[in-house]
Amino acid sequence: MRDLYSDKAIVKDGVIPEEYVYTSKGYFPQVNGVLPPGGVFAHSAGEDLVQGEDGQWWVLEDNLRIPSGASYPLFVRDIERRISPTPFRDVRIRDNRAYPRLLRKSMDFVSTEGIAVVLTPGRQNAAFFEHSYLAEKTGAALAFPEDLEVVDNRVFFVDYAGKRHRVGVIYRRLADEFLDPFAFNPDSVIGIPGVLAAYRSGNVAIMNAPGNGVADDKAMYCFVPEMIRYYLHEEPILHNAPTYMPMFEKDRKVILDRLGELVIKDVAEAGGYGVVFGSSLGVREREEMAQRIVDEPRRFIAQEVIPFKDIDIVDPATGQRTPRKADLRAFVLTGQKTHVWYSGLTRYSARQGQMIVNSSQGGGFKDTWVLAPPQSEEYSKQRERDAVNLLDESSLSTPALVTATKADNLYWLGRYSERVFTTISQFSLFYDLVMDTQVEAFKPFARALDLPEDFQDFDTFIHSFLYDDGNPDSVRSAVHSAFNNAVVLRPELGSGLLQYVELAVSTIDDAAHGNGTSENIYRQRDITDHMLSLWGGVEDSALDPVLKAMLFIGKYLERVDLYSRFTVPASRMTAPLKKLAIYLGMLDGMPLPQGIVAGIQWLLGQLPLRGYGEVTEEISKFVIDPQSRVADPDVSTYNALNAMNMDAEH
Repeated sequence: MRDLYSDKAIVKDGVIPEEYVYTSKGYFPQVNGVLPPGGVFAHSAGEDLVQGEDGQWWVLEDNLRIPSGASYPLFVRDIERRISPTPFRDVRIRDNRAYPRLLRKSMDFVSTEGIAVVLTPGRQNAAFFEHSYLAEKTGAALAFPEDLEVVDNRVFFVDYAGKRHRVGVIYRRLADEFLDPFAFNPDSVIGIPGVLAAYRSGNVAIMNAPGNGVADDKAMYCFVPEMIRYYLHEEPILHNAPTYMPMFEKDRKVILDRLGELVIKDVAEAGGYGVVFGSSLGVREREEMAQRIVDEPRRFIAQEVIPFKDIDIVDPATGQRTPRKADLRAFVLTGQKTHVWYSGLTRYSARQGQMIVNSSQGGGFKDTWVLAPPQSEEYSKQRERDAVNLLDESSLSTPALVTATKADNLYWLGRYSERVFTTISQFSLFYDLVMDTQVEAFKPFARALDLPEDFQDFDTFIHSFLYDDGNPDSVRSAVHSAFNNAVVLRPELGSGLLQYVELAVSTIDDAAHGNGTSENIYRQRDITDHMLSLWGGVEDSALDPVLKAMLFIGKYLERVDLYSRFTVPASRMTAPLKKLAIYLGMLDGMPLPQGIVAGIQWLLGQLPLRGYGEVTEEISKFVIDPQSRVADPDVSTYNALNAMNMDAEH
């Protein structure tokens, strides 16, 4: 990569034909002459390997852009340790928890000046779990594109109050084409305008380096053995799959003659897309593929089909052991030094006999156990170092930086979690009355929450109130809304706290799928326990007090709102009002997120209408002109997806 974007000696010396370089979709002249900070291009490389039935290992391809999948072995190993910890001691399996530390060391080595961020394209991305999980484990800030801006060729993370924080390294999880609309695709809405200029100026490191896609080109794969000989003067240890290049006349003839025996790959595709086995094609399809190869020889390569090994899996449909084709993605991390991770992602195919293992094609994954050597002094010392490293990593925490979006998420996590807790708790009181044959007793409860009161029977009401995800006022909708806000906060909350919301989702979904009725109403009390565990965990955590305050302000605003709806005595308002005053006091002198301001103003307008004038006056004592403290005074931009549905007119 360094050579290709500078002297291009390997091209000048004829080792790689220049047409393969300059016609590659992954080659970007915009980064010519750029040496990344620390001189590192491939900070995290994913090497896809298969083992043939004869035991020989083959390299299928290199992934040097944004290789994914490292979080899954980490997460599943944690589950395995809890379920059955003894094998990891008795079988002497290598500890795989070093990956976040190695990744963070690479971040720190190349960082220019400022904080580390993991850049995600958004919540809807298929790999968002990995983005948020790696941010949590490395102590980096999880950033959305709108959270970053470039000023004077420097990148800044912008918090909810508009304060800028310098960014030194970006672990990006979006493709080059979308990284900077000024430099690449001008239609990109998930990029950061100007970030390439900051990178070219040496003011920020980007992992992995822009332009690495030329090395991922499947045509470039064919030249890797020659690269090894050219640059290192060594012979390759691992073998490439025998590959044919249709741009060469001799290879093209072989491909066309043996099309039914080979596997054809589109050089610019990834994720298992663009892979066609000639044996699966009919006569007409084979003729069409042959013509495409003749018309676009640069677009394809052809390879011998390697009969690689099967491994046993447990078929989720039948529960039976069944063989599947599998490959191994090994991860190589580079900072000051290069490390091969003692783990990897073993992927298997969706169906028996299928050769494509990518998750995008329905494949699954298994944990990968790397065995330690027999007991030795070196191994004992390594275990001691691992223990020290784990203690160090446990103190890693995400910077206490909250963007406008995350301030909104914290606030609404507080509101929705409280809504779940209080509505279930209050409903239990009405439920007992209904069970005592007062079948109309649920109507005041429904009226308080603006729910319809004309249900045919009590079970119908329970289904709508508890389980109907099409009803925005149902408990299930509130649980899911709490989760949607919480999952974005994984780096701040940590997976340990997020799991309480996940448990609530699992409980309510299981009940809904089981045709929940009044007979299993008491199961919902588990959900209130999960909410209590969440709040207690947040209060007891190392989370920054400002972030805690935003969550609990939402929680107690919601409690006051719900209590006033249920017309509880004003004396019961004292405790939540005191809590609200305490948490608002923690933000004294600071600008308030727009969601909090909008929530306070809305509640102050509603309380007098419900007969709580004294409570309105009490809140007004410790909330003086919240509008003057709003971080973004344009409350018309307020996120409508988080709006309270209980008072919606449409």
